[in-house]
Amino acid sequence: MADRPVIEYYFSFLSLWSYIGSHRLQQLAKEHNAKIIYKPVDLMHIFSISGGLPVKQRSVQRQAYRLIEMERWTGVRKLPIVQHPKFYPADPSLAHRVFLAAIEELGHDNEAVQEFAKRGLATVWADEADIADPATIVAVANASGLDGSRLLERAKQEKGLAEKEAASTKEAVDKQFFGAPIYSYRDEPFWGQDRLEMLDDVIKSGREPIVIKDV
Repeated sequence: MADRPVIEYYFSFLSLWSYIGSHRLQQLAKEHNAKIIYKPVDLMHIFSISGGLPVKQRSVQRQAYRLIEMERWTGVRKLPIVQHPKFYPADPSLAHRVFLAAIEELGHDNEAVQEFAKRGLATVWADEADIADPATIVAVANASGLDGSRLLERAKQEKGLAEKEAASTKEAVDKQFFGAPIYSYRDEPFWGQDRLEMLDDVIKSGREPIVIKDV
């Protein structure tokens, strides 16, 4: 039996484009019996060292076009959207640590873990709730089928969970990634949810990965 395809998924609950691609990614994984390895990262840190800018610091031209693309792609993916969420940007680190605690206990393939991955993103971009608020995080985890209160306590107390988020962030930086989402398959990165169809084709074709070692 052939090994399952493995997709490393670098994302943040803060990321618009991670939200827009969230359902399609999980659908793609089911179609290919692929395993998603979830790697939540500190997106603002990655921006700060790679030349990226937070949305409100971008030029008005880029901000305007982003809203157009937002409407186009949520139409394609059939997802609700709030263009200017009340609690954006919020610090997603605590929610990331709750998510990592759930993965530690149940694994990446667990349905409740995967549901939390989607709901955490929708919290910001569809539900317009505060992903930094502990009560909100607990409610989202509970709605996903997890024990939110217990996982929250782990996230607050266990240093190792923060270290895991930091390790994923460092990993993304070391691999010269510069945004989110990035889907890495056989060490070939696909930046942005609009590359999911390309990722689909690569898994189907079985072609050798494109890896650039020197710039």
